[in-house]
Amino acid sequence: MYLNEMLESIRKVEAKRAENAVLEPRRMTAEEKETLLATYHPDYKQEEFAVLTVGPNKGDKVPTELAALLQANSRVKPEEIDLSKVDYDVDVLVIGGGGAGSSAAIEAHQNGAKVMIVTKLRIGDANTMMAEGGIQAADKPNDSPAIHYLDAFGGGHFAAKPELLYRLVSEAPDAIKWLSELGVEFDKMPDGTMVTTHGGGTSRKRMHAAKDYSGAEIMRTLRDEVLNREIPVVDFTAAIELILDENGRAAGAVLLNMETKEILVARAKTVVIATGGAGRLHYQGFPTSNHYGATADGLVLGYRAGAKLLYADTLQYHPTGAAYPEQIFGALVTEKVRSLGAKLINCDGEAFMHPLETRDVSAASIIRECSTHGKGVKTPDGIGVWLDTPMIELKNGEGTIEKRIPAMMRMFGKYGIDIRKEPILVYPTLHYQNGGLDIGPDCMTTCVENLFVAGEAVGGIHGRNRLMGNSLLDIIVFGRDAGKSASARAKDVTVGALTLDHVTKFASEMKDAGIETDVVSPKLLPNYTRKV
Repeated sequence: MYLNEMLESIRKVEAKRAENAVLEPRRMTAEEKETLLATYHPDYKQEEFAVLTVGPNKGDKVPTELAALLQANSRVKPEEIDLSKVDYDVDVLVIGGGGAGSSAAIEAHQNGAKVMIVTKLRIGDANTMMAEGGIQAADKPNDSPAIHYLDAFGGGHFAAKPELLYRLVSEAPDAIKWLSELGVEFDKMPDGTMVTTHGGGTSRKRMHAAKDYSGAEIMRTLRDEVLNREIPVVDFTAAIELILDENGRAAGAVLLNMETKEILVARAKTVVIATGGAGRLHYQGFPTSNHYGATADGLVLGYRAGAKLLYADTLQYHPTGAAYPEQIFGALVTEKVRSLGAKLINCDGEAFMHPLETRDVSAASIIRECSTHGKGVKTPDGIGVWLDTPMIELKNGEGTIEKRIPAMMRMFGKYGIDIRKEPILVYPTLHYQNGGLDIGPDCMTTCVENLFVAGEAVGGIHGRNRLMGNSLLDIIVFGRDAGKSASARAKDVTVGALTLDHVTKFASEMKDAGIETDVVSPKLLPNYTRKV
C-alpha cells in the first residue's frame, strides 16, 4: 500500500526499531514546552483569530471560523414564530443525543422529571461514539482523585476552573461504577480487576477502556438505558434558537425538522445544552477526527441568548490523526497506541520525542519535525511522521494489537496496511473544543438562568489543554450533574411568557457594530460540496 519513497523510510524505521524500543527520549522542561507551543501550536497563530465586537465576550478573540458563526444572522425571524403554539412541553429539554445529553436525560428522568432529548441526527451520532482510548478514574490503591487533579491541572496549563476540575476527578470513580452497573463491558483481568493504562500526562495508570471501542461501548449502553426508560427522543430535529421567558430565563427552544423543514416550539422549565464540539468547522484547514454534526451549535445558541464563553480561543489538535491513506485522512489514531508502547519516529527512523507528552506538546513536536526540521514523510496529500506500531508487539508480545486495539488494526487493514508489521503515518487532527460555555459547579451558565451545559460544549473543565480519557469522563460526570441540577431546579420553576426578544436585540447589536454578513447560524451540518 505504501509508495516507494515511504518504503525507503520504513526500512530506516525497521533498522532502528530494537534500539528505539529500549531508548526513551527525555521529557521536555517546562521552558522548552512553552517555547515549542508558542512557535508551532495552532492556538498561537494570531492571524487565525478574530476579536468579537458584539455579545457577552466582546473584545475576546476566537477562531475566525467560530467568530463568523457567533456574529451571524439567526435562522429564526422572531416575528414569524408563533410561540403560543407549543408542540412539546417538558420539565427538562436536553439538546444533543451524545454521551453528555444521554447521561443528563437519564439522571433527570431518575429524579422524576418529564424529560425529552432533541438531536439533529440520531441518538448516538456524536463524538462520544468516536472516542477510542478510554476514560480516566483514580480508583486503584496507588492513585487518588488528588493525584488525578494535579495531573489534569498541570496538563491544562493551570487554567482549569478549580471547582469544575474538583468535581471531575472526585466523581470519577463513581462514574466508572455507574457505567459498569449500567452494563459497560470494561477490560478486566481474569479475577475481575479492571485493566488500566497510562495516557499522555498521567502519573498513574488510570485509563479504563473497552479495547479501543471505549466510546462506542459507553454510548451503546447509555442509548439502551434511554430507550429502556422510554425517554422521548426527537431525532433529525435541530435546535436553531433558544427561547427565553419574559424574565430572561431559558425556557425552551425553536426546533427545525431537518427533513421536512417544519418549525416546532419546545417549552421547558430548564434546558440542557449538550451539543458537543466544533471539529467540523475545520479550523485553520485542519482535518478532523470529529463526528459529522460537530459544528459548535451549542456555543452559538448559548452566546446569542447571553451566555458567556470561556477559553473559546483554545482547541485540541490530537497529535495522531491518520495522514495516509487519503480515505481515512484525519481519522483518530487513539493515544492508547502510544500508551501500549508505540513511539513517534521521523523519516530517518529517529524517535524525536517522549511518547507520552501531553497532547498539545506532542502535536507541536510533530509539526516542528515536519516543518523546521524537515524530517516528515511526504504523502500525495500532505506530510506526516511514523507511529511505529510493530513496536507494541516487540514490547508486549504477539497478539497484543489484535487484543487491545482491534479497531485500529481493522481500520488500516482495510487499506492493505498491517499495523502489526508496518508503522502508520500520522499528523495532528482537530479533535476537541477545550473552550465552551462558562458554567458554575451546578452546571448552570453564569449569565443565563435555567440554562445548563454538559460535555464538550462546556469551557473551563480542562483549562487550555485536555488529557486523554478526561473527555469521556466529563460527559458522564457533568452530564449526570446537569441532569440532576436541571431536574431539581425544574421542580420550582414557573415559566413566564415565551419570547425571542434576545434574537432581535442581538441583531440590533450587530447592526450598531457595523457587522454585515450573509452567514446564518447555527451551521447545523458541514458543507463538503466541491466549488466549481
